[in-house]
Formats: sequence, structure tokens, C-alpha cells
Amino acid sequence: MMICRRHFIRTGTAGALGWCLADRWIRPLDLAGFGGASVLPRATPESQGVASAAISAFVRAANDSGIQWHSFMLMRHGQVIAEAWWKPFDPGYKHTLYSLSKSFTSTAIGFLVKEKKISVDDPVTSFFQAELPSVVSDNLAKMKVRHLLTMNTGHGDDTMPALRAAKDNWVRTFLAQPVTFEPGSHFLYNTGATYMLGAIVYKVTGDLLEDFLRSRLFKPLGISGYDWERSPDGLNTAGYGLRVKTEDIARFGQFYLQQGKWDGRELLPAAWIDEATRRQTDSQAGDGDWSQGYGYQFWRCKPGFYRGDGAYGQYCVVMPAQDAVLAITSESWNMQQSM
Repeated sequence: MMICRRHFIRTGTAGALGWCLADRWIRPLDLAGFGGASVLPRATPESQGVASAAISAFVRAANDSGIQWHSFMLMRHGQVIAEAWWKPFDPGYKHTLYSLSKSFTSTAIGFLVKEKKISVDDPVTSFFQAELPSVVSDNLAKMKVRHLLTMNTGHGDDTMPALRAAKDNWVRTFLAQPVTFEPGSHFLYNTGATYMLGAIVYKVTGDLLEDFLRSRLFKPLGISGYDWERSPDGLNTAGYGLRVKTEDIARFGQFYLQQGKWDGRELLPAAWIDEATRRQTDSQAGDGDWSQGYGYQFWRCKPGFYRGDGAYGQYCVVMPAQDAVLAITSESWNMQQSM
């Protein structure tokens, strides 16, 4: 079979044809890389109101950008209308999500709230009495679950470096960090806060994040073969470290686009989806895609979309007005260029 360097786009169903942008070699779409798992429905772009030429232009722009694109998948009206993997990546490849993992952790908190096991207004200290410092500051006492979700914990610095430097007990290390500002008053991207959300899941249920989400999210959505990095304490790292396939990212985005429903069944209430993805707080200064506000471990972005994202360009972009989802994996030092 002839391969045209790294450039190859696939569209349509398993019986349809894809095309290679560089030399226009035509070859059938091969879904063998999915390892026999059920796949999302495929359709041609035009059948869902999208021009193939526009998708080709997008991929050409990606190739010309200097960014090392690894994959993308575009869904509209619940159908995959375009997908591509740049060699050596393929449909069966599990990709490190980096901070896109945070959006999955936020989803676990949504399930805890749905099951009435916790409230977003519960104090963080109420879950970790044995790990509290000898003196609990007023600001630490005021920190709630919602402040972990919205990166408004009140810390002046990201706590993750201190956690990673600790040999064990990342929870105790987090709670020992100074809380400089009143929680809710100061946005700071803080991966340690997400770790604490995973620790709350474990404290309340006795399950690791990956185990807690297995029956509630991963299995219903058909996500399998994933793995998630663990801390020295044996908990999933929560804020990073999840590895899934590109199609799994698309499934996750479609689940949010469908307001928490899958196969006609409500897994999470639409009210939680709206709460998690709307602007809960100001974010970074400026007018870029990191300046449009932050929800519960989801970023708002132009022009009215929302996304989970991870370092070097891992994206799950949800576009409600267009009834579309875009999943991307890549390696870029300039994530605003990707956006």
C-alpha cells in the first residue's frame, strides 16, 4: 500500500473513500486500529452540511502551520465527518491528554453531586481531617469544592510543584500550602487543585478516578483500553496523566454536546453540564482563548465555544451552536496558534 508521508485524511463510513492531501492517493478507510471496539457512526461531510473542500483547507493549514499535528476528528450532528492521523500515529494509538484529563475529573465530581454524595459547597477540609495542618488558616477553612473546580482556591502559586517534590501524601502537602487570597477571589491555574478533586472521589467512594468513572462514563460511552498515571500515594493524578484514543476524546465531547445523554439515556443532568461549562470565573488577562473565562475544569473560548485542553495542543472543542465537536492531538509550544 502506498503511503504519502504524514498527510492523510479520512472521511465517511468504513466503506467510503478517504484521500491523501499530498499526492491524492485514494485508499479505503481502515478502522482496524480501533481493536474491534464499537465505532462512532461515519458520514460524508456534505451529508451533514459541511464542504469537503473546507476540511481540506483546514488540514492544509495544519500541515503548513509548523505544528506537529498527530490527529483530528470532526463530528457534526453526531456523525464523524472527517478524521486524520499523521504518521506514525493511528486510530488505535492512546495519546497522553495532559490537562485535558482535568475535564474528565470534573465529570467525576458531577457524578458525585448527582448521586448526592457531595455538594460543590462542601468545605475541602471536611474530607481530610487526618491530613490537616496543625493550624488551619481562615482562607483554607473557606475553601470549597467549587473553588477546586474553578481554580479559585486562593493560592498564590500552582501547588503541583510542591506535590511532585513530596515523597508521599500529596493531600497533606496541598493542605499545608499557604492560601494567600480568599477563595473565590483569585483565579490561578492550579493542577494541585484537580488532584484534590480526585482525592475527594477516593475519600468519598473508596474508588480511584479510573474505577469510579468506568461504569458511569467510560463503559457507557464505549471508551476502553485507557490508563491513568498515579501519584506516589496510589491515586490517579487527576489533573493530567489520562491516556485515551482520539475517538474517545470525540465521544467525550459528544457526550457534553448532548447535555449529558448517551444512547438516549441521561448519565449526567443537563443542569450539571451547563454549570460545568459556563463561565464561572474570569481567567487570564488579555483577549486570547485563555481569557474568555473558566468553568469547572473547562475553558471558554471564542466565539462562544468551550473546551477541555491539555499541554502541547490536546483539545476537545465543543461547538453547541454548530452541533459539532472537534478532537485534536498534537505537539505545539504555541497553543494559541493551534486555536
